[in-house]
Amino acid sequence: QVQLVESGGGLVQPGGSLSLSCAASGSFASINDMGWYRQAPGKERELVAGITGSGLTNYRSSVQDRFTISRDNAKNTVFLQMNSLKPEDTAIYYCNAKYRSLTQYRWFEVWGQGTLVTVSS
Repeated sequence: QVQLVESGGGLVQPGGSLSLSCAASGSFASINDMGWYRQAPGKERELVAGITGSGLTNYRSSVQDRFTISRDNAKNTVFLQMNSLKPEDTAIYYCNAKYRSLTQYRWFEVWGQGTLVTVSS
């Protein structure tokens, strides 16, 4: 049983900033890649930013230079700092992680419950 819990969502004005965090808990051997996805009403879930276990990052082009993903491996936590927010950033943001089981030599995937980010004046 591995769980991801996101926090930090809320209402912010255009141009404002918001920080999201996602903490993993439960039983696992290790966590590899982590990422943030988002889904707006009527739209498909899309990757916002990802980070590998070694710290290599990638971003969706529309958030490049505005968002920053980071992680604290000691705390099994991934963060997303969002600056210069736009109304089109409004969505439910989901945390994702790939982890290795304590009992099986392979990787599993887990999703958080989501946190709502609303950008509106």
